[in-house]
Amino acid sequence: MALHFDYDSMVGSNEVFKDRETGSKWQQTLSRAISGPLQGTHLQPYPFLLTQWGEWREQHPDTLVLKPLPGYAERMPGMNKFISQQWSSVVSGKPTPPGAFGRDDRLPARETILGLEVGDQSKAYPLSALQKQSVINDRLGRDAVVIVHQSKSDTTTALDPLVHGTTLEFRAANPEADRLVDLETHSTWNAYGLCLSGKLKGAQLHQFILEPEFWFAWSEFRPKTQVYGVPRRP
Repeated sequence: MALHFDYDSMVGSNEVFKDRETGSKWQQTLSRAISGPLQGTHLQPYPFLLTQWGEWREQHPDTLVLKPLPGYAERMPGMNKFISQQWSSVVSGKPTPPGAFGRDDRLPARETILGLEVGDQSKAYPLSALQKQSVINDRLGRDAVVIVHQSKSDTTTALDPLVHGTTLEFRAANPEADRLVDLETHSTWNAYGLCLSGKLKGAQLHQFILEPEFWFAWSEFRPKTQVYGVPRRP
């Protein structure tokens, strides 16, 4: 059954949607129904990439572009003004927006993070750390992960480095980190996990889904999350 959603309310400064078919309410950041006939049901996240138009067009030259509905452009100034008023606490220096109940002080509340969930494990990668270290070889529970941040387009990808039973370790091949080299075979890869040359040419690494969030929004609903660069809690 395909569901259709409308905005309903806010919980912990995070949007809640209501589906028209069953009346169930869904928490945005968890993709989970929190009340109604479908309570406890999870929606499957669809792979997506937060990037700039130039980078996307280079990777997908034949892409389709969503055309706004008639009148949408005319409504944008008013919508932007409303959003600015709602988030005025950003410039006023308030640590968390009204209604937020997260109080995890491991990062500033409005630090932008890229969140990763693998199995029952989750980890937040601060954008500030990625801007200093473009390639991170890491582990999330028992799983190895590689985080790649392309500074030119501000694009971040998360890859599974396991190939033919071997966990590869990567480094950036250039300052932009749009090319990588694995230390085991010295093959060259792009930032999306495709091997371009070398012993493993043609291999494609599995991509994990990264979720861009403010720290307060991520930590509110994932109190056991790890944070890259911050020691684990006792």
